[in-house]
Amino acid sequence: MRLYAVAPARCARQVLGDLMLLAWITGWAWAGRETHDATLTLGRPGRTTASAADEMAGRFQDVEGRIGGIPGVGDDLAAPFRGAADAAESLAAAGRAQAETVADIALLVGIAVFLIPVLLVAVLYVPFRVRFIRRASAARRFTGGDPQLLALRALANQPLRALTRVSDDPVRAWRDGDPAAVRRLADLELRSLGLKR
Repeated sequence: MRLYAVAPARCARQVLGDLMLLAWITGWAWAGRETHDATLTLGRPGRTTASAADEMAGRFQDVEGRIGGIPGVGDDLAAPFRGAADAAESLAAAGRAQAETVADIALLVGIAVFLIPVLLVAVLYVPFRVRFIRRASAARRFTGGDPQLLALRALANQPLRALTRVSDDPVRAWRDGDPAAVRRLADLELRSLGLKR
């Protein structure tokens, strides 16, 4: 498998493109993480409320337990504290639910901030790289043997001005099996792929 072109200028462009893609992914991963953490701080009031309400509920339950032990009137005196403890527990549950919702939103927002720009660039860049790798790997298999197939590909793919530099009639030269013209056509196709014989 051939990942990069042999031609120095094209290889440098490919390496630079890959490094820029890696930097792009790394930058947006950092931005996604920072966005997640910043959004997660919005859940702090819910967590604080839940903690304070849990503490209040515990104190009301302690008072209820102490007052409930008074003979004769304990149950009547403890009832308001039981109600207050239940209300504090409801408030704590609401605070926890708010904090969990913010955590879920923070995760989704962080993933979206990372994925959307990365996928937009990857969808544009990766197919070009995959196409080069596939074409270069396929062409690489033919560089050591008969150059006829590469010469034929050059006739089909290369611009006419490039073909006429090889020969006045490159198709006839290829049909006649002119070794110099066939080799030059094959080299022309390899160069367009960023490869050398």
